[in-house]
Amino acid sequence: MKKNKRRAISTFAILLCVLLLVAIATWIAQGSTYTDPETGETAEVVGASLSDILMAPINGWHDAGDVIGFVFCLGAFLAIVTATGALETGIHVLVKKLHGKEIALIWILMFVFSIGGTTYGMGEETVGFYILLAATMMAAGFDPLVGAATVLLGAGSGVLGSTINPFATGAAVASAGVDVNMGTIYVLGIILWLVTYFISAFFVTRYAKAVKNKKGSILTADQLETCRAAYGGATEIDEDVKLTGRQKIVLVIFGLSFVIMILGFIPWEELSASVFGALGWSGFLTGNPFGWWWFDDAAIWFLLMGIIIGLIGLEDKGKLMSCIISGFADMISVNLVIALARATSVLMSVSGLGTWLVEASVTALSSSGLPAAVFGFLDYLLHIGLSFLVPSSSGLAGLSAPIVSPIVRGMGWSVETSIMINVAANGFVNLFTPTCGFIMGGLALARIPYETWLKWAGKVLAVIGVVVAVILTVAMLVLS
Repeated sequence: MKKNKRRAISTFAILLCVLLLVAIATWIAQGSTYTDPETGETAEVVGASLSDILMAPINGWHDAGDVIGFVFCLGAFLAIVTATGALETGIHVLVKKLHGKEIALIWILMFVFSIGGTTYGMGEETVGFYILLAATMMAAGFDPLVGAATVLLGAGSGVLGSTINPFATGAAVASAGVDVNMGTIYVLGIILWLVTYFISAFFVTRYAKAVKNKKGSILTADQLETCRAAYGGATEIDEDVKLTGRQKIVLVIFGLSFVIMILGFIPWEELSASVFGALGWSGFLTGNPFGWWWFDDAAIWFLLMGIIIGLIGLEDKGKLMSCIISGFADMISVNLVIALARATSVLMSVSGLGTWLVEASVTALSSSGLPAAVFGFLDYLLHIGLSFLVPSSSGLAGLSAPIVSPIVRGMGWSVETSIMINVAANGFVNLFTPTCGFIMGGLALARIPYETWLKWAGKVLAVIGVVVAVILTVAMLVLS
């Protein structure tokens, strides 16, 4: 008797279910009042209409338009680089040189990504790295999930322990409405960042060693075959392969392209006014100097670098335009995932559900008269729940911090800890929530099913969640 194969739920089905659940929640909460954060006036939650639900994916596409444009141009960039053969050959050469030292590469790459996370909230910018590292790790004898986890948990550990990240810590401090000790926030952020990084790297490398030792990948044979087909020849090592001079130039430009993008996103103005002033010349390309770049700037940068790489690395220059078109086509499904993930946030914003939930839950918790440590722990759990509905770090900070911070200050407790609770809870949830566009898009690009990610990451996420809760609870107790 044949066993029925369990059919995996697609990413699109998961996101549609989340969207419908949010729509139902708006009907249940309809009529509930809250304070509009922009006007300060009382408003009511509005039940989602049929048109709101049907238009949510389209409005999500518009709302995430800058990210979607960036991903399209990144796809064209990667397609051009791939067509030169430099990326595939470079992966082969790297794996040969790292023979026996691949585990060290995981630790190093995760730390580099974590620096991007803690400094400027590296998230959407990681999408292009998923397929690159998935192919590299597969060629090194691991599996694609090792590559995806290196990116996601690496950058995510930094975001969870954000220090100078203007989109998380910066937004929460600016929204708090009370004076805070930035030194305390930096110390808490560094502790959370490094602890989460070490936990994540330990679990990723342990799994990588198990795969390397033929103890089995969590991915099925069919899934691995799908990945090989998507990555092309990058997963098959040619022992005699060597980089040509032209390919070396392409790889140098390839690496510099990502370095320049990161420099463009780092908030130089907040870090050093003198450095930011000296970077004014860098606005000649997009009109925005380094420190003021956003996804439109990065999109133009990658498209330009892709064209330059094509002119240098492609023997047949006539293929350049077809590479750009095929690169855009490769990203259609990824961008559909990003748009559908953003649709949930749009629906909550239109209905007022997100604002009402934050205000009602935070106010109820703050007025409960609990001891500082208990409040800190419950506040962490509360913000984990809220982050599912408001995955944006700056969005959650803008809704929550103005309510929580004055109450915490009035109780004589640590406002700095309450701010890091907001930041860490949101960073933790954005390691796995389906409403986070770059997670769903990155996994889709690497051909790793979302439910497979959850199955593998469950244990490491549980450990991170508990350890972070302990750190923040103790901090609230000691610093209050």
